[in-house]
Amino acid sequence: MSAAPPITRRGARRSGPWATAAATLGRDRAAMLSLAGLLLIVAACVLAPVYAHDIAHTDPFDSDVAATVTLDGHDLAVMQPNDNPLHLGLSPLAPTWHPSAYLLGSDSQGRDVMARLLYGGRNSLLISAAATLLCIVMAAVVGIVSGFFGGLVDAALSRLMDIMWAVPVYLFAISLSIVTISQGLRIGPFTIESDNLLLPIGIIALVYVPYAARPIRGRVLSLRNSEFVLAARGLGVPRSRILLRDILPNVSSTLIVLAPLLMALAMLAESALSFLSIGVQAPAASWGTIIQDGQGLIYTRPMVALAPGLAIVLTVLALNLLGDGLRDALDVRETSRRRG
Repeated sequence: MSAAPPITRRGARRSGPWATAAATLGRDRAAMLSLAGLLLIVAACVLAPVYAHDIAHTDPFDSDVAATVTLDGHDLAVMQPNDNPLHLGLSPLAPTWHPSAYLLGSDSQGRDVMARLLYGGRNSLLISAAATLLCIVMAAVVGIVSGFFGGLVDAALSRLMDIMWAVPVYLFAISLSIVTISQGLRIGPFTIESDNLLLPIGIIALVYVPYAARPIRGRVLSLRNSEFVLAARGLGVPRSRILLRDILPNVSSTLIVLAPLLMALAMLAESALSFLSIGVQAPAASWGTIIQDGQGLIYTRPMVALAPGLAIVLTVLALNLLGDGLRDALDVRETSRRRG
């Protein structure tokens, strides 16, 4: 008579590490709320043309200080007399809180602030996401090569990262931006104009490479002396195969954790450069350029500067909370303690 199969707990099928990490992340309420908020911000910015053309019926890049808007049957001028006793000068329209008529008011050029906020968010999110992806790729190459090969290769790359690390990140970014914005960038037969978004993407990605390469290098150094890598070397497995099949998969969790944190830093850097007029160039807009537009209106129409500033704060906060959740979910030791 054959033995009966062992009784197992319901749902005891062993799940992989990625499934376990996903389940752990799904139980993190702060991370899930942050992810939902981040997706909502991205969706709103992607739908910027729908809001501008179909709801607000405005062109966020067209200056028109003589425009009027109809609200509740009344015609309101986009530029209105000041509130001083003599009513000298003009001030932009205050927020109407009506989605079809200058929801957040207008700026000093008569443009819809809400429409510009959504369009500016598209550029800010695009630049920060692309810069993060490029930075992670460059940092992964530097960190993996440096940590795996060691010796002179590690020494040369580490000293190069130390030199870049020694320069304050914003000073480094500003210096590169001033040079490239003034004359563009020529790479062989190719020329990148000063108003091309590739310039801030490349600059922001480059300045953060040392910050991402160091933890990757440290992770590779620990993997290089692990048993499975030493066994692969003993069996004569080519180095390229060890890098692709053994090292890179084990570094992927570090890259995933770094991604939202680097994107938050990239967004802050992009906003700073655009505020200083050495990032996104007109007629394009980003949250940093909109803050600059509202700098002179901070006492009369503060919403022009506060709205993009609040958008930056919420996006960066969501990215940091999501990064913390990913770190906790992908931490093997912490996950093992919880399962034990």
